[in-house]
Amino acid sequence: MSTPWNAPIEARHSAPSYVKIRSSRCATACGRGVWRAQQKAEVIELVLVTGATGFVGRALLPQLVEGGHEVRCLLRPSRRSPRLPKGVPVQVAIATLDDERALRAAMTGVDMVIHLIGAEWSGSASEVLAIDTAGTRRVVEAAREGGVRRFVYLSHLGADRASAYPVLKAKGIAEEFVRQSGLPYTIFRSAMLFGPDDVFVNVLAALVKLVPGFFLMPGDGRTALQPLWIQDLATCIEWSLADEGFANRVISLGGPEFVPLRTMAEIVMETLKVKRVVVPVRPVYLRGGAWFLEQLLPHSPLTTRWLDYLAMSRTCELTSVTGYFGLMPSRFSTTTLGYLQNKHWLPELGRFLLGR
Repeated sequence: MSTPWNAPIEARHSAPSYVKIRSSRCATACGRGVWRAQQKAEVIELVLVTGATGFVGRALLPQLVEGGHEVRCLLRPSRRSPRLPKGVPVQVAIATLDDERALRAAMTGVDMVIHLIGAEWSGSASEVLAIDTAGTRRVVEAAREGGVRRFVYLSHLGADRASAYPVLKAKGIAEEFVRQSGLPYTIFRSAMLFGPDDVFVNVLAALVKLVPGFFLMPGDGRTALQPLWIQDLATCIEWSLADEGFANRVISLGGPEFVPLRTMAEIVMETLKVKRVVVPVRPVYLRGGAWFLEQLLPHSPLTTRWLDYLAMSRTCELTSVTGYFGLMPSRFSTTTLGYLQNKHWLPELGRFLLGR
């Protein structure tokens, strides 16, 4: 159930502060990434989450609330009901990223910001620049003016302001805004994420399921990815909030194995219990088809940015999650991909194409 954000803010300023006893995980001072459960009293913190209705946001909100945080979601105006997790109590602030006054108001009383908004999968090239760079700059400025104690930003492996790939270039520029803000920050560079509402694996599965007989493989399928389970990322982000040792750091996180794209496709086929002939296609031809679909459809299942992600291997240390957080991440397997099995792919694809 969502509550208007302004009512709880008034309560916060009129009522005495209160504490809540909860179990939290704190890193040892030696920094070996060994975590222990510790009971301690903490002032309940207000966390503002941008992109709360997205793939990562919907996974993260329950983790934050369960961890004892008060959560406010920054939502853009819409006639449709927001896709927030059911049964998770949150506040709601309504603002667009170009409304600086509304952004400053949304920061009232906020202790930490988790900035998740990105247009890399569904936006046009201009939207990527507007949302991932200019939008991030405005959120950072509002957070600084609001006296936020920590700014957490979700980026990608390979983010670089000099990158030839638009999304990675935009993420690199956004990272620079965060680092130069003067705010204590934590930047998470994540590997390819998978989970029930992901874009990458669900698009891969839809192509496998709906195209009969064959699967068009970009290149030779040797590009190595490092799939990271969405709940593992959400856990890492939530645990990091309680540890000042993660302040002013860039953390690269990936799954426990390097998986070539061809192997990923084979695992998806095994999960869906279908067989397809893998047909290697030169990326330049797929890129032309992707560009055509982007011009034709509101939301194309195959985009040039999807192909950009496959242009080179994007990995980090295999022990990254365990080393930083003492957590053993889930593998990319038929077990974790069980969410693909009972989907009706034509309606799913239709909703995706219409942006719903």
